[in-house]
Amino acid sequence: MKVTEKDVQYVADLANLELTPEEQSRMVKDLNSILEHIDRLNQLDTKDVPPMAQTSDKFGIDPAKQGSERFGYVMRNDEVRPCLPREVVMENAPDSDGAFFKVPKVIER
Repeated sequence: MKVTEKDVQYVADLANLELTPEEQSRMVKDLNSILEHIDRLNQLDTKDVPPMAQTSDKFGIDPAKQGSERFGYVMRNDEVRPCLPREVVMENAPDSDGAFFKVPKVIER
């Protein structure tokens, strides 16, 4: 499968990007290069290579624990904390209707 300029333009339109003709040509070339590399990787025989389901086991501190348990030292408890009152938050808003922030429209289509 090859990426065409039509494909790049379609995705650019979805992302609301304006690409110059030079950028569009470069994207076609770069994306096709990536896909070619993936095709070459897919040709490799990996049947005797065990899957790596959990790479984090190699970097945890406590070898007696498995998986994400080895990273317990960096995790904080997920607990409910009081939040700021709406009135205080809205005082910092550059523009508000009293209940919500007002922001300028960014995407025009």
